[in-house]
Amino acid sequence: MKYKTLDECRVAIDKIDDEILKLLNERMEVVKNVGEIKNKTGGAIYRPEREKAIINRLAQLSKESGGALEKSAIEAIFLEIFAVARNLELPEKVAFLGPEGSFTHQAAESRFGAMSEYIAINSINGVFRELESKRVKFGVVPIENSQDGVVGESLDLLSQSSAKIVAELYMPISLSFATKATHIKDIKKIYSKDKAFGEAKKFLIEHNLMEVEHILVESTAKAAILAGRDENSAAICSHIAAKMYNIPVMFDSIEDSKDNTTRFVILSDFKNTPSGDDKTSILAKLKDATKPGALYHFLKDFDDAKINLSKIESRPAKDKSGFGYWFYIDFYGHIDDKHIKKVIDKHKDEIVWLGSYTRGENEI
Repeated sequence: MKYKTLDECRVAIDKIDDEILKLLNERMEVVKNVGEIKNKTGGAIYRPEREKAIINRLAQLSKESGGALEKSAIEAIFLEIFAVARNLELPEKVAFLGPEGSFTHQAAESRFGAMSEYIAINSINGVFRELESKRVKFGVVPIENSQDGVVGESLDLLSQSSAKIVAELYMPISLSFATKATHIKDIKKIYSKDKAFGEAKKFLIEHNLMEVEHILVESTAKAAILAGRDENSAAICSHIAAKMYNIPVMFDSIEDSKDNTTRFVILSDFKNTPSGDDKTSILAKLKDATKPGALYHFLKDFDDAKINLSKIESRPAKDKSGFGYWFYIDFYGHIDDKHIKKVIDKHKDEIVWLGSYTRGENEI
């Protein structure tokens, strides 16, 4: 139905909003009921495989009905609804590699929403300590970047921790140019990390900003804080940092490379149920690693079982055995899948299971 006046449109929108609110309240009542059942059975509050299934179903429904909402928009709306619902079931504490306004913070908030309690931790090791001490239920850390490779500290700590990977997400690393200045010619100084200056070099050249004073700081979040204090300064920072510190974004996506993506993992203390579209991460240390063909024979068992490996990376073992290597391996499937369980059981003394989780969108 088309409306003739702006007032008619506003009345229609208000009516639809009233209905949306009514349905959301009904949904949250059902969620409370779910929470009561989970409290009795010990079920996990966060179910990424269930959330993904809902989003996929709704995206398909919207497509079939000719709706205006694409999958990305549906995901943005419903991830926030899911986060609110989880906080009604049980308030969530989420530790992340800080500071506030970092890309890891942005990744965490994209999955846990605005209502969760976020705790910025200054090191990856600190995030793991928060999880081990049960002071938080979830931890978010980077594990891999499309340009810089794996984050070694995250892998090393996973090999020693009881925390498991329960979800993964891939986030494009996009830089914003934020300032309170009215015109770009009024900017006298720019704050950011050295790496961010390098990643935005073409932008700075094109806008005649190479001659402006560049001030190095320890984080893009700190850059946003400092730029917020001076109307003649700017920050190269994350979008969330600009938003947190109330600095208008003059230009978005200023990075030279548009394919810089970081893979983040969400850590917790529970095991996901199979979703049918899973990935599993393990660390393997071969008993007879010095023997010719040891790695080949190990990997052949996966090939024979038709298990598709998506990644293999060697890491120094860092244990008492002396010079040796762990192999970090990702493969498709859940550890409880029969054909996978058979291979894992065969090598149970050589494998540390790091988690099975729903495969993330937009893999690196």
